[in-house]
Amino acid sequence: MMNHRFFISLRLLVILLASIAGWQTTASAQNLNDKLMNRPYADLRRWHLGFSVGLHTQDLTFTHNGFVTENGESWFVDQPGFQPGFCVNGLIDFRLGTYFSLRFTPGMYFGNRDVTMREYNSGTQLRQNIKSAFLVFPFDLKFAGQRYRNSRPYVTAGVMPTVNLVRKSGDYLRTNSADFYLTCGFGCDFYLPYFKLNPEIKFCFGLSDVLDHKRTDIAEEPEKFKITQSLKKAVSRMVVLTFYFE
Repeated sequence: MMNHRFFISLRLLVILLASIAGWQTTASAQNLNDKLMNRPYADLRRWHLGFSVGLHTQDLTFTHNGFVTENGESWFVDQPGFQPGFCVNGLIDFRLGTYFSLRFTPGMYFGNRDVTMREYNSGTQLRQNIKSAFLVFPFDLKFAGQRYRNSRPYVTAGVMPTVNLVRKSGDYLRTNSADFYLTCGFGCDFYLPYFKLNPEIKFCFGLSDVLDHKRTDIAEEPEKFKITQSLKKAVSRMVVLTFYFE
């Protein structure tokens, strides 16, 4: 009788301990799932809206034509360094499928470029700061990998038409208003409790000659116009670090 009661008590104790362990396991798994799956249905939405802020650097690559002035001068132009600029964009993201989406991120890029002009024989140097305020219209195809916990890496490729709203007359060099870039980049979606944070690095390669060769504003100033005459073309490049908030 006593042994029977002992086995019954032992059995009840085992069932109680198993129930407590099972409850703790379920609670731990639930907490773990909550931690792993912030905003679990965010990527199933057809449209995403957001904005971004970031930094960028602008570069100009010059191609010379060997022009020599009547005084025997040969001028060479270069951008020796980079200065950070500021950018702000809106975001419209359209879901195409499980891994692909199409993004449109119109915005403004504010920056400047310090250019050095050097005469080959005498070593004389001139300097100019080219300021810019780009109105940009980027279209990107985004390919995202498999989500792992609260992160999801991705790559992008696209195009970016731009319009420069700053064009100053009377300088040695002046750029055209319009340009067109091919872009590629990579980043990662981080799923936070209330929004997604997407740090991204993008490389932009200009396709057109941005140098204004028809300088009617300085055509009668040969000491300035000789710099433009020495260049065959100038192509723009940019590197952009952006933080998207969705």
